[in-house]
Amino acid sequence: MIDVEDLVALVRNYNPRSNADLIRRAYAYGLKMHEGQFRKSGEPYFTHPVAVAAILTEMRLDDDTIVTALLHDTIEDTRSTFTEISETFSPEVAELVDGVTKLTNLQLSSAESKQAENFRKLFMAMSKDLRVILVKLADRLHNMRTIKSMRADKQAQKARETMEIYAPLAGRMGMQWMREELEDLAFRVLNPDARNSIIRRFITLQKQTGDVVHKITADIRTELDREGLEAMVYGRAKKPYSIWRKMQEKDLSFSQLSDIYGFRVICGSVADCYRILGVIHQRWRSVPGRFKDYISQPKSNGYRSIHTTVSGRAASRVEVQIRTREMHEVAESGVAAHWSYREGVRSRNPFAVDPANWISQITERLDEADHDEFLENVKLEMYSDQVFCFTPKGEVVQLPRGATPLDFAYAIHTRIGNSTVSAKVDGIRAPLWTRLKNGQSVEIITAEGQRPQGTWVDIVTTGRAKAAIRRSLREEDRGRFVRLGQELARAAFDHVGKKASDKALRTAAKLLGCVDETDLLARVGSAEFTARRVVEALYPELATEREAEIDAHRPVVGLMDDQAFRRAPCCQPLPGERIVGITWRGKGVVAHTIDCPALEEFESQTERWIDLQWMPGRHAAVHTVSLQLTISNDAGVLGRICTLIGEQRANISDLRFTDRKPDFYRLLIDVDLRDVEHLHMVMTALEADTDVAQISRYRDRTRQP
Repeated sequence: MIDVEDLVALVRNYNPRSNADLIRRAYAYGLKMHEGQFRKSGEPYFTHPVAVAAILTEMRLDDDTIVTALLHDTIEDTRSTFTEISETFSPEVAELVDGVTKLTNLQLSSAESKQAENFRKLFMAMSKDLRVILVKLADRLHNMRTIKSMRADKQAQKARETMEIYAPLAGRMGMQWMREELEDLAFRVLNPDARNSIIRRFITLQKQTGDVVHKITADIRTELDREGLEAMVYGRAKKPYSIWRKMQEKDLSFSQLSDIYGFRVICGSVADCYRILGVIHQRWRSVPGRFKDYISQPKSNGYRSIHTTVSGRAASRVEVQIRTREMHEVAESGVAAHWSYREGVRSRNPFAVDPANWISQITERLDEADHDEFLENVKLEMYSDQVFCFTPKGEVVQLPRGATPLDFAYAIHTRIGNSTVSAKVDGIRAPLWTRLKNGQSVEIITAEGQRPQGTWVDIVTTGRAKAAIRRSLREEDRGRFVRLGQELARAAFDHVGKKASDKALRTAAKLLGCVDETDLLARVGSAEFTARRVVEALYPELATEREAEIDAHRPVVGLMDDQAFRRAPCCQPLPGERIVGITWRGKGVVAHTIDCPALEEFESQTERWIDLQWMPGRHAAVHTVSLQLTISNDAGVLGRICTLIGEQRANISDLRFTDRKPDFYRLLIDVDLRDVEHLHMVMTALEADTDVAQISRYRDRTRQP
């Protein structure tokens, strides 16, 4: 474990004015609180907070962040309290420790919707003080470095969580070194065979070619010295996981990979960066399409550098990154560079981004998205590389790689995105799904009355565009659901001789806990409520009348008293059809139509067959049947179809589109019916409509009983 004086020395190396007494007091307090606690490895627990603090000194962070690292587990794991830390140290330290504690308690590897909510909380915590997530990332890094002492299942869980959340988050924050180490540590747990294979191939390659890194580094230094340019040159082989990911993404073997070595040239000025680029391109042939200028077009996290790939020794490709010392500090620390100290004062790095602006960019317009959308959008934001395109006026628009003209439109303004009809790329009309490239000029053509299409969600790549399109579609769907609900409610009220007046609907809305009659109709149209339920809310006596009908749970003859009954979801038998029952252990009896193909599976198990008959009499309209329809894609057609079904005294319990084309829709409608005669009436009414191209009873053998 690092001694307190060694830790103080680490901090004073970059901040001679550090409050050494504060760090000593935090060290002593944490040591006392964690006394008697041990890690899975058997080491004293306090070795972990000290190691986390040491990691943060590598980023040259302020005293409060170092103290937070020393105390980050005290509130959660010891008798220490928020109030005590606030009084002993400061309210700011207490807030930071409490923020880290809350992040630690988030179960970020749970079910998807829960994960999305936790991700939202994580970003809320970050928005208050970004140093909270810096401590948490350092905490995760040390835990991954010492993960071998954990149970195998716990190792796998933490590694997946690291790979999916913490590593990309570190990358998005600009701390590329931490991202690479987290990925590689997780890769070691999740796929040790693949990692060992890559390492073995590296060793073999080095035996064959010698120390390529040293040779190319010397070559670059020689060329720079010849031109009188002062710079530091570093080279390294890329991490195993980085190589593995490239092999998977491009479906390449190890021998086919070319740029497995990377080099950095760090100089004194921006002018020198471009002079060095010229020297390298004069000496080695550049690889087309592998040049990126992040100095003139920096990333949102402040990253600036020139990237180029050239053919080096023996025609092997190598990537060269060229940047100034200040740019390198931001490249190493990312957003954390905002807090970096040098010579006892906060370093004024002109390239470090304001954390408040950064966090507002990454969460922009995500508040209105639901949980799944939020998670999707955040992951898109974190994993994205970038391209830079221009408006017709020459303004730069920054987009993730793979973005389309639609993304470009939404990046300018949601209103422009929603009304987009076409686009011109470099003056030539291009489809909306065109993938944009660096430096292209994009002109968006809009039209009044244009609305987002459902297919747009699959075209765009940015979280902002996806959220705006889905929001618009939801608003449009709500209007459609209200109109559909009006038709369903009218038919249901007419069925019992009542009128669906505004007053009646307002009263029903209040009884059913809806905001108003519009909300009620939207819920009916979206199948959240049945129209029958609305009628029964106003006229409870109708529910009693329905109870006098045949019991929907036991509507057949042939069951024993203790046998439960269910209709088979594959064939959905109706009263009036010949049926046979199949017994299932724990599931009772499942009824199939006599011609159901699923019965072939039970031909050799005759002991499970039961002869069943529907009870004579009036059955309630509660037997759901799926109908498959192909209808014209014209205004009012869907509403008329729903009205026709309602006029036959049938209730729509679900409706879903399976295909959308410019000229037709294909959809499945679940209809609640009384019997096979009722089904015949509904299908006949629909077949007679000129806009119904095809209708059939939908049977799905894959549906399990």
